[in-house]
Amino acid sequence: MPDIKENVPPKDPSVAESGSCEPETTGLTQEDESGSQDQPSLLSVTDLTETVNEVSKLSSEIGLNHDFHVEENLPPNSSEGKVKETMHNDFWDHLKEQLSATPPDFSCALELLKEIKEILLSLLLPRQNRLRSEIEEALDMELIKQEAEHGALDVPYLSKYILNMMTLLCAPVRDEAVQKLENISDPVRLLRGIFQVLGLMKMDMVNYTIQSLQPHLQEHSIQLERAKFQEQLNKQPSLLDHTTKWLTQAAADLSTPPPASLDTPDSSSVAGPAPSEGASNSEPLSPTMVLSQGFLNLLLWDPENEEFPETLLMDRTRLQELESQLHQLTILASVLLVASSFSGSVLFGSPQFVDKLKRITKSLMEEFNSRPEEAMQTVSEQVSQEIHQSLKTMGLAALSSDNTASLIGQLQNIAKKENCVRSVIDQRIHLFLKCCLVLGVQRSLLDLPGGLTLIEAELAELGQKFVNLTRHNQQVFGPYYTEILKTLVSPAQALSTKVESL
Repeated sequence: MPDIKENVPPKDPSVAESGSCEPETTGLTQEDESGSQDQPSLLSVTDLTETVNEVSKLSSEIGLNHDFHVEENLPPNSSEGKVKETMHNDFWDHLKEQLSATPPDFSCALELLKEIKEILLSLLLPRQNRLRSEIEEALDMELIKQEAEHGALDVPYLSKYILNMMTLLCAPVRDEAVQKLENISDPVRLLRGIFQVLGLMKMDMVNYTIQSLQPHLQEHSIQLERAKFQEQLNKQPSLLDHTTKWLTQAAADLSTPPPASLDTPDSSSVAGPAPSEGASNSEPLSPTMVLSQGFLNLLLWDPENEEFPETLLMDRTRLQELESQLHQLTILASVLLVASSFSGSVLFGSPQFVDKLKRITKSLMEEFNSRPEEAMQTVSEQVSQEIHQSLKTMGLAALSSDNTASLIGQLQNIAKKENCVRSVIDQRIHLFLKCCLVLGVQRSLLDLPGGLTLIEAELAELGQKFVNLTRHNQQVFGPYYTEILKTLVSPAQALSTKVESL
């Protein structure tokens, strides 16, 4: 993978007693992944996962996630964050003592200026030779050291120059932070503020570099993952057994007549065919159909089933997250659909009202996983109360006691897996995801199945994540899928369609 490390690695601050004069700017931390591991002749699922993860986890994440960016990974309220803050405070207190001494001790201040110079130079692009020369001249450390020794150090000039250069080099989002520094007169507070903002600027540069290299990183990630998998496959020829079984099951699902639709008569025309199209469709199976069905099946994977496809082990955690998100959207859409059937189009024509119902439901999603009945009882009461209050505020007729009781009852029934509304919504979300794999997210959003329009934004996010994951997986393992699918679909279809082109 192309080197995307920062030119100036972050340094740990030390306590005052150590005499160290190097503060730490916000930056990337890297885990030490060194160390050898014994390679058994036959790799277990865990061995394979760990081996591939060690080599290509970051590369895969950057290639798969187009919005990938790095952030400081120590929350301020965490134990590590508090230790870091304490160490920083000790350092800056030590600097204050040095500058307040008679005569002033500039040893740490000079080290800080040297660090600032290095950071500014690291933020330059290769073509910015004029600025590089200007910084080298303005922050000539030998000259600055001589001025400090003779008591002629022009601190205001240096501060103004550094701030002007930061204004020139920073991203627009950092302009306000740099401007605030111009109002600080205390030298220690100013230097501390400069380092904080420079840390953010370094992070901006790293993220800019990642975005610039995204296509190259993505291609590298594909080649790296495929090479590592092939290496393990050479050692263990049976490594594709679970993958073959997974695709065989997907083909069988498409060849089996689907169960009776759970959709109601009036909704079938909106929802279209069920996600699992059966043998009633005379169209022969194609690699695209089988693979799409296989990916959809992963969102319904039994946690007790240990025969997870080897080609998707690295993505298993992401798939579980998508499955959880899908489940939450199923409950959310079910609540909104039931509520809209009682409150009418006037209330649901208000985005604010819909957003409030969404917040009520989402806030109880974690509780739903462990105590669904209790969670839906709370949701039903709060939603009923919100509908009642909104109807009253808008001067509309209130729900009758019978309708209120029916509303609460239907909302509470959503807690049951076999609930009709919940089953229909779940089926339609799967249909939407299948359309995303075939048509793309934006085209699929143009004709959403009934009952899903109120969660369009959430569906778009889910669909895009699912498409990105499956597309990257196909690019990596397409050649393997093509060989397996040759035995599952008609020869003509197998020859005319290659998985890599999906």
